[in-house]
Amino acid sequence: MTNMKNKKIKDNNPDSKLELANKIAKQSKKVVNTYAHFEDSLFRIIRSFSSWIDNVLFNQRFSVIVSLGLAILLYVTVNFNSQNSIFGNPLVNAKEVMDVPITARYNSDTFEISGLPTSANITLVGEGSNVNAAVNQKGTIVANLEGLTEGQHVVKLTTEGYGDNITVKVDPTDVVVTLKKKSTGQFDIGYDFINQDKMNSIYSLGTPEFEYSKVNVRASKETLDSIAFIKALIDVTNVDSNFEQEATLVAYDKKGIPVNADIVPNTVKVKVPVTSPNKTVPIVVETVGDVPNGKAIQSITMDHESVTIYASESVLSKINEVGVSLDASTLTKDSNVLRPITLPTGVKSSSVNQITMDVKLGEGVTKVIPNVPIYHKNTKYKFTVLNDQAYVDVEIFGTQENIDKVNADDIMVYFDMSGATPGNQEFKLSVEQPVGSLVKYSVAQPTLSVTVLGEADDNTTDESVGTN
Repeated sequence: MTNMKNKKIKDNNPDSKLELANKIAKQSKKVVNTYAHFEDSLFRIIRSFSSWIDNVLFNQRFSVIVSLGLAILLYVTVNFNSQNSIFGNPLVNAKEVMDVPITARYNSDTFEISGLPTSANITLVGEGSNVNAAVNQKGTIVANLEGLTEGQHVVKLTTEGYGDNITVKVDPTDVVVTLKKKSTGQFDIGYDFINQDKMNSIYSLGTPEFEYSKVNVRASKETLDSIAFIKALIDVTNVDSNFEQEATLVAYDKKGIPVNADIVPNTVKVKVPVTSPNKTVPIVVETVGDVPNGKAIQSITMDHESVTIYASESVLSKINEVGVSLDASTLTKDSNVLRPITLPTGVKSSSVNQITMDVKLGEGVTKVIPNVPIYHKNTKYKFTVLNDQAYVDVEIFGTQENIDKVNADDIMVYFDMSGATPGNQEFKLSVEQPVGSLVKYSVAQPTLSVTVLGEADDNTTDESVGTN
């Protein structure tokens, strides 16, 4: 009791309180000094580390090591979140491979298969290194139909060639396929020339000669019924003489779409003759339009008078000339004109593709040629011409020198009776413009009145009205 009282008295002593306050102040000052010392030391450490980092990063001796370290850090960072992460669980790494081919195992001599896709997708699962190795392997998907009979079947797809240390998942897992028994049909062999654009156009291909003309085809009855023809595909790339080759045979349906069938054998030996038929024919200028300002063409001189054309014999037999068109309405003075040669249908190429014409002009003159006989064409009836008209006047226009060369015998005026019916009718009179002529012809009288008789006439040749 006495001690407690003494303590209380002591606590209430002002000197004691002052002493306690001094102790607390000294302790606080000591803490502040300690913290300041620690802070100063920490800053010195940070400044030293920063200076060291600067010396390493920007020192040429350490640049290779720094680059390598950064590359490794970047690689680890990128691959940390990938499916093949070197830090991830090796059992969950996966990679998808698209469009892996499917191989069917079945008796192809007996059955035809349908419904099987050509490819499927797979997913490779396993350790990263194993998955990467499997991706580069030439694996395949297998549809095993061995032992199955004709009809529809559900087949599980499996894989081969990816190794045993990974798991392979196939999408789709199962497929529905149909097996149909094959039968044999016989077809004639046709042909198609391929790559004709790679052959010089001056050459012509003859009729191929095959080692045999028919071929056997094995397929289901449905497929055989869809086949319209079998063609040998004959490659004519760069051919310039007779040649032989083994041509591939392909089956087609009526729309020209290839049909999947077994052609036995699938090639045929063929011989093809190659020729270069040609013919040299004159070049004729065909003028259209009229020369302005009352002028006419006096003469046309060409740098080539003829051209050699290349085509089949049947085409060449029908061609006696080739034309070049000249628009007279564009001529205002003597001119040199470059124009392309117009090749007839069926002509593949020519020795000359264009010609240069030296065109001379002169003053145009008009002249009338009287009493030109009228001819009729394509008639199967007898007829009479009203007023017994058998002749007509023809007006010609050209330079004086050119029209002086024309007489009535050079002009053909006619009317076409191909659409005639019995009774009175009017037919249009036409005048034949000679090819290459520099003189223009026109008929003064545009029509002719004719009475067509009902009696048939066996005479269908072109004759003058005066001889009817």
